[in-house]
Amino acid sequence: MRYVLVHKPYEVLTQFTDENGRATLKDFVDVPNVYPVGRLDYDSEGLVLLTDDKPLQHRLSEPRFKIPKTYWVQVEGVPTEEALEQLRRGVDIKTGFTSPAEAELLPEPVAVAERSKPVRFRANIPTTWLRITISQGMNRQVRKMTAAVGFPTLRLIRVQIADLRIAGLPPGKWRDLTSDEIKDLKELTAGQVLGPNDFKSGARTPGAARSGGFWPGGIRPSGDSRKPAEGGKFGFSKPAGSRGAGPKSGPGGKSAGSRPAGGKPAGGKAGPAGKAGGAGGKSGAGRPARPR
Repeated sequence: MRYVLVHKPYEVLTQFTDENGRATLKDFVDVPNVYPVGRLDYDSEGLVLLTDDKPLQHRLSEPRFKIPKTYWVQVEGVPTEEALEQLRRGVDIKTGFTSPAEAELLPEPVAVAERSKPVRFRANIPTTWLRITISQGMNRQVRKMTAAVGFPTLRLIRVQIADLRIAGLPPGKWRDLTSDEIKDLKELTAGQVLGPNDFKSGARTPGAARSGGFWPGGIRPSGDSRKPAEGGKFGFSKPAGSRGAGPKSGPGGKSAGSRPAGGKPAGGKAGPAGKAGGAGGKSGAGRPARPR
């Protein structure tokens, strides 16, 4: 398996081919059969993780795992403390509310490499660098966040993915992860076995399977060491009428009848009506016999 960290330059696609001839990662990384974990916008810069470890790639890309990513963001103007608090609480970016983020001013000057195309400044408006950490992956999220609080983004650099940092990696360069870095990455989602239904609400995790419980959405909340409730979703006991406590019943249930002890539901397949059953069939009442 290969695990590669690359510093994507400005105006490079986070992919290896492009029909329009734009620059891609293939122009910088000569490692075959590795693919990006998530994406980074064409006009953004910074860290991209590449791997051929498909299970890990899927887990790290899945928003439910909340892998933190940190950005240095150059914005137009000088954000107020009120604007920073809005970013920390979460803001409405029209496609939805963002989750709480970490946001703080960076001391000037920030040591960053020159961009291939310089940022366009307005002479009478100062710029400011922020450090913003998010664990979501909404489209152009950071840019929309700063715009929503009144300070448009001029330049965006991803400087950290989980504990992987950009330090010592110039634009366009890449390196293999160390064995310790790979181990730390895998531990971020340790114990999670993904399958086609893993991200449906109520999906079991290995820990939940052992304890007989569930976590909401199948994911243990970050930093939460509590056990889920025995036999049910976190904080709730198994409701009456669920599997193992009798058939589904009531309005909207599959069956209006009940299974008597030691026998089949009343009204089986047999009888002069053919397939139709009596009370206790799927509809709760038998179909009329077809005329012969």
